[in-house]
Amino acid sequence: MDLGFRGGFRFGGKHYSRLPFEIVWANDIDGLACDTYSKNLGCEHVQRGSIADVMHTLPNSADVVIGGFPCQDVSINGQRSLEGGERTILYEHMIEVIRRCRPKVFVAENVKGLLMSHGKPFFDQMLADFALPGYEVDHKLYLAADYGVPQMRERVFIVGVKGRSEFTHPNVLDRRMTAQEALGDLEEAGADIAKSHIWSKAQRSPEQGDRRLKADKPATTIRAEHHGNVQWHYKLDRRISLREAARLQSFPDDFEFVCAMRATERQIGNAVPPVLAWHIAKAVGEHIDPDPV
Repeated sequence: MDLGFRGGFRFGGKHYSRLPFEIVWANDIDGLACDTYSKNLGCEHVQRGSIADVMHTLPNSADVVIGGFPCQDVSINGQRSLEGGERTILYEHMIEVIRRCRPKVFVAENVKGLLMSHGKPFFDQMLADFALPGYEVDHKLYLAADYGVPQMRERVFIVGVKGRSEFTHPNVLDRRMTAQEALGDLEEAGADIAKSHIWSKAQRSPEQGDRRLKADKPATTIRAEHHGNVQWHYKLDRRISLREAARLQSFPDDFEFVCAMRATERQIGNAVPPVLAWHIAKAVGEHIDPDPV
């Protein structure tokens, strides 16, 4: 999400312009994720470790606070432990960050499962908790394929704006990018570990995952739990590579993953697609300054 808010990258033959945001603070408990983040976005502002332990390093203020707190406890494929989930309650730490920094806008991302019957009561409580004094809070279910990402990924975004004005969500694009449009130039490329163009050798079976991409449609959702659940290529007799999965998430090719296969799979699957984040970030910038110089 930070890459999308910063902008200044290319994907799918299009340049996504630099946006007027500078990252001043970031946090993750996963050291390997921090390594990849530091390689691509800089290390001077990254706080490694539990957010509860590094909260004291927060800046006094920020224009925007963004976060994608872990979602496994409410996902369709997770244990659905909801408010009892150790990771899901991390949203309370994001609320504390908002209280301390008093941003003009905040954006929180999570899974579609929050809107389903098993998650709705918890989601309603979450929205009430995010509705801090002085903020108008809204939410929207985004389909990533509607915003230039070649993937049928659905995620909920909660947006809070200071004051009484409403946030205007970005418009849906006219067409969707297909899997072949995103991956076609890699069909003849051999394995290349330096470019993360390597793939799982897990066998194809109902137990190991049996989903094949369709060339003329966006991909199905890229998951964080990969190996036997990585999609099969629409044409080739193999699972998609790490670089191909990154492309389906809309990462630019110059984004480097600096860890082994399993950790890279998790990082790609857990990510907010940068192109989707860019569209949301552009709308946030226009909300903060509707008449930029």
